[in-house]
Amino acid sequence: MRVLVTGGAGYIGSRLVPRLLERGAAATVVDSLVYGATPLEACREASGFRLVEGDLRDRRAVGSLLREESFDAVIHLAAISNDPSSELDPELTREVNSEALRALMAAVKESGVPRFLYASSASVYGVRAEPEVSEELALSPLTLYARYKAEGEGILNDLCDADFCGVSVRAATVCGYSPRMRLDLTVNILTEHAVRRGAIRVFGGSQLRPNLHIDDLVDFYLLLLEADAAVVSGRAFNVCAANASVLELAELVRATVNPELPIERVPTDDLRSYHLSARRASDELGFRPRRSLQEAIREVAAALADGRLPDPDHPIYRNVEWMKLHPERVGLG
Repeated sequence: MRVLVTGGAGYIGSRLVPRLLERGAAATVVDSLVYGATPLEACREASGFRLVEGDLRDRRAVGSLLREESFDAVIHLAAISNDPSSELDPELTREVNSEALRALMAAVKESGVPRFLYASSASVYGVRAEPEVSEELALSPLTLYARYKAEGEGILNDLCDADFCGVSVRAATVCGYSPRMRLDLTVNILTEHAVRRGAIRVFGGSQLRPNLHIDDLVDFYLLLLEADAAVVSGRAFNVCAANASVLELAELVRATVNPELPIERVPTDDLRSYHLSARRASDELGFRPRRSLQEAIREVAAALADGRLPDPDHPIYRNVEWMKLHPERVGLG
């Protein structure tokens, strides 16, 4: 299988690409390398690996790449990621997360690639009062990032037909270690506090968050590469291991890292909650996450302790900070 992974040098991609190669797939990564190529260093000598530095807004380059190789699937991870990053430059976010996405999906279908896996987001639901947030609910995105993710699903679904299978993945907040580490995600943030700061700081605490180990999300993408198109095409799937409040997550981190640590609660105006049901993926695809949140916490704590994250305060581990420091790399206006 020949797979094109956009954004493959990112947090999720740098865990996904090695797994593809281990399974014998050929993996071509196209990435703007805003955060560098180091996360894929271990893949460089692998058979079937290719790294292309490129910007998906360059339609000519995208078209050339699709003509050069005959892909069996595209896994689209590239985006201006999360709400705060998207708000830095709304025009850039529109160009990348909307215009480039629309052009890419059309070009992929036109080139004859039969399958497109799209990294959507659980944020497309907005804030819901329903006890079970499932795929049957209407979407109600509240932020620019979420709105473009929701629009992308509609674009993809309109392209689906007997020869083109498109699937949207609405993942929970991901956690765990990655070569392109992020310390701006809830469980990872709390773990960094526990390991390095002597206290776990929680803003609010009552907000619900759906959570997922990064390797379980990788497993789900691998499953979708081979899933029956008749079952998955034109559809979206929630992927989630556990819903918990931020305070509950902090308590779990404390119990895993050091039960003696204090938890400091700070008032916040941001009380947005998200929670997910992953029943569709379980019932229809037999997918159940296999890794606990404690495993993710232990992974991040170990990476902080053993030198894999030599300078945890470095802005490269936090998307917004890095983008502000290097606007020329991202294209910020």
